[in-house]
Amino acid sequence: MTDDSPRVVVVSQHYPPDRSGNASRVSDTCSHLAEGDWGVTVVAPPPAFPHGQFDRSWKRETTETVDGVTAHRLWSWQPASEDPGFLARMAYYLLFPLHALCWVLVHRREYDAIVTSSPPIFTGLAGLPFGLLTDTPWIVDVRDLWIDAAVGLGFIDEGGAIERASRWYEGFVLRTADRVTVTTRVLGEDLVDRYGLDEGTVRHLPNGVDTETFRPSDADREATTDADREATTDADREPTIVYAGNVGHAQDLAACVRAMSSVASPDATLRIIGDGDTRDQLERLVAEEGLGDRVEFVGLVPRETIPELLDGAMIGVAPLKRDDTLEYAVPTKAYEYMACELPVVATGVGEIEALIDESGGGLFVDNDADRLATAFDDLLSDAERRDALGASGRTHMVERYDRGVVARELGRVLDEVAGR
Repeated sequence: MTDDSPRVVVVSQHYPPDRSGNASRVSDTCSHLAEGDWGVTVVAPPPAFPHGQFDRSWKRETTETVDGVTAHRLWSWQPASEDPGFLARMAYYLLFPLHALCWVLVHRREYDAIVTSSPPIFTGLAGLPFGLLTDTPWIVDVRDLWIDAAVGLGFIDEGGAIERASRWYEGFVLRTADRVTVTTRVLGEDLVDRYGLDEGTVRHLPNGVDTETFRPSDADREATTDADREATTDADREPTIVYAGNVGHAQDLAACVRAMSSVASPDATLRIIGDGDTRDQLERLVAEEGLGDRVEFVGLVPRETIPELLDGAMIGVAPLKRDDTLEYAVPTKAYEYMACELPVVATGVGEIEALIDESGGGLFVDNDADRLATAFDDLLSDAERRDALGASGRTHMVERYDRGVVARELGRVLDEVAGR
């Protein structure tokens, strides 16, 4: 980047040290983008996710620069409990975009483009003045159907005033933006059908993974023969099924816990890394089922330790609930498992099944504890099959889903809307 390079400001509700898939996605994408022609600034609230895991900050603004990206932290309400109530969540989701709106209006002449990352949908408030009143291009990055998920999970009433107002607002934002980027093609098709978007404004920008950070251990990579590789992996890995991510309402971790009572493989353990709204419920389920020796709750860990923890396991599980409102979803963890050559066992519907099929990186099964247990046993007992699935998944990630590839595509979209 030079002094006359174009500059983009990215507004995101989550940014490291927040521990969420989107925090890492925004951070990695911005870092790679900053290596090219664009100067990158991020505007985000103080770290507060998962909720209750961070000390509250009362500073109006703090600034730091990491990997060529300048991040401005703007004060917002920060929920203190692990499962905050409706008012606390809405304060968190609304105060930040209002603060961000004021910030970008003050600094509007410093930037050649703006990107707002959704969900939550309210981040679009910061981009509306650009879309309505200026020639500065505005890109809305949509990662999931937040309203559908909120309705499906019972957070808001279907057909109620909140849902209707939210959908009107979301449609207005998406139709006003110059481009809409989506993480999956199903998501893009849904937005076009639902809100009447021009298909020409929609671009596919998948979640992806940093394949240099998430990769097999050096010992695995340096093994010269299949026999050496199998001996190395079996020596270093435990019979562990790992889940690494948000412990939330969209994940069918309860089925995974119940599956462990039927897993025949000796010493097999389900290791849940992360935290979230449903952890307490899962811990009660483990106690009720008497599975304390087969399910381990690790809690939150520094993100830089995740690749090593994945490398020590034999299977990665990506258990989405089977819900039509999640048809578009592909959890970031699935990409990370594959990048580490970890075979994936996935549940759900839609895009996650398509990823498993096209990558050859794992098994897709029904949301059923017995079927999950069978899949776990099949892979735990067959090292050759695990290695084949893992290698196929890794190749697919490097070629199509590396974060550098994703950032270059975002750069092309920015160049397009900026007329470069």
